[in-house]
Amino acid sequence: MIGGIGTPEIILIVAVIVLLFGASKLPELARSAGKSAGEFKKAQKEAEISYQQFENSLKDTTPMEKETKIQKMAKDQGIETAGKTDDQLLDEISAKMNKEN
Repeated sequence: MIGGIGTPEIILIVAVIVLLFGASKLPELARSAGKSAGEFKKAQKEAEISYQQFENSLKDTTPMEKETKIQKMAKDQGIETAGKTDDQLLDEISAKMNKEN
């Protein structure tokens, strides 16, 4: 007994399939089912590989790549960024722009 389905149930299912599709269509149905299963497994494997590559790319970032746009903007304006949050940097950028205007 597999998952609540016994031999009599399997025989009944096969008999219904044979009646619905005919004996000549069974190999074609089996082939189609096999191709579908193969395509599904292939797509699943590709998704897993893509996810692993994405995870690895996140781990391999250099400190320069982690720099935010706000930090880059502050450095471009000559503002020291070490130890400051993005909110603090935004305040300093805003203050510097107001002084210039």
